Amino acid sequence: MDLTQLMLILATVVGVVDGETIKAKNNHGETATVKLACIDIPAQKYRRDAATQRLKQLLVQNSPVVIRFADTSKNDQIVGEVFLNNQSINLQLVKEGKVVVHKASVEKDCYESRTQYLVAEANAKQRGLGLWEKSRYVMDGNKNK
Repeated sequence: MDLTQLMLILATVVGVVDGETIKAKNNHGETATVKLACIDIPAQKYRRDAATQRLKQLLVQNSPVVIRFADTSKNDQIVGEVFLNNQSINLQLVKEGKVVVHKASVEKDCYESRTQYLVAEANAKQRGLGLWEKSRYVMDGNKNK
């Protein structure tokens, strides 16, 4: 197991940037942008807006969270899985059909929980939840990044 898989960051939510990005402050008062690992949102504005609104409902300002560090993005954002009350917010968004599983990221950044992500997405799709509502969802020509 890679040491970075064990890095947990205790933080407080400062705000939601979009449906897959938050701002959080650690115990030392340092603020960072955190990209939620293992998920992706379609490019359509209304889809992004729905995911953003739901994330704002789940992570209100000053919510205490734990971030499981997964990686650092090209623009020096933390990439991680965000937990509130011991529940993965990333996985919750997939369960509700607000986002899809980012196939490459789930293999790399959420390896141990990848099955949960894939099953959650399949269930959301089968139940027609969120972006699967009309069962016609195709992402970028059926390429799931």
